[in-house]
Amino acid sequence: MWTFTVKRIIHLIPILLGVSLLTFLLMALTPGDYLSTLAMNPQISPEKLNELRARYGLDKPWYVQYLYWLKSAMVGDLGYSFAYKIPATELILGRLWNTFLLSLFATLLAWSVAVPLGIWAAVKRNSIADRFSSLVAFVGLSIPEVLLALLALMFAHATRWFPVGGAQSALYDLMSPMEQLWNRAHHLVLPVLVLAASELAGIMRQMRSNLLDTLRADFVTSARAKGLPEGWVVYKHALRNAINPLLTIFGYSLAGLLSGAFIVENIMAWPGLGRLAMEAFFAKDQPLVIAAVVMAATLLVVGNFVADLLLAWSDPRIRLR
Repeated sequence: MWTFTVKRIIHLIPILLGVSLLTFLLMALTPGDYLSTLAMNPQISPEKLNELRARYGLDKPWYVQYLYWLKSAMVGDLGYSFAYKIPATELILGRLWNTFLLSLFATLLAWSVAVPLGIWAAVKRNSIADRFSSLVAFVGLSIPEVLLALLALMFAHATRWFPVGGAQSALYDLMSPMEQLWNRAHHLVLPVLVLAASELAGIMRQMRSNLLDTLRADFVTSARAKGLPEGWVVYKHALRNAINPLLTIFGYSLAGLLSGAFIVENIMAWPGLGRLAMEAFFAKDQPLVIAAVVMAATLLVVGNFVADLLLAWSDPRIRLR
């Protein structure tokens, strides 16, 4: 298992290098930069702009800029944000925590509801429970996250049960620790529900399909022929084999959650990494855009890495291969 883990970690390095290089190239091909917008300010002289370009290395070719950035990134320095006037690393770490919380709770909610619901639908095939689960999956897959987020905002505004936007209230610093915890959780409810909805539907359908296929397998028929209780056959023999393919899509589900988080954050004003990346892109804050994209890619590859480890732990044939 240790050999398998080390190999997977080594595989992550070229992926992150490729993402950072491609992001740098795309930003270089984008016309204009942050200093181009400052050039329209008559109070800033051309000499000052040239000085700023030389200070930040913007007067050099993009590949030279990338090598300088890569050298700094190796020691944890992801650049300096032009728009916010602070190091990009410091800015991203604060927003990264919000995105991590949103994705974590959405993942926990989606999987803790979808897996039991999928098992229930497979065991009770063609029953009312199965039809109800199919309806939940159909609704979850049919409604886009954009529309669902807008409906959630309308619901929050109409009922006043949940806050509209933000991660905390204006008086957050004056609250007690327990009140602060409740306030953060209250702001998380709607974004988590919106983000988990579509993911829940896909996982549930996959769990139902996998378990139905496994229940038709020969080893399950043999277990039933031995007179074992149906619950023992389902949960002891069939479930572990049915859940292995689900672990494979765990990494893909994290990718979907991360991209969905970018949408939810921008619509519901959640101060996360996705919202920061969009603000930086429109401000042409190149260092912050690159840092945000690289950090998002890091979250994604770490999620895939965790999925690989779970799959290898569940199925010894994976790590032996």
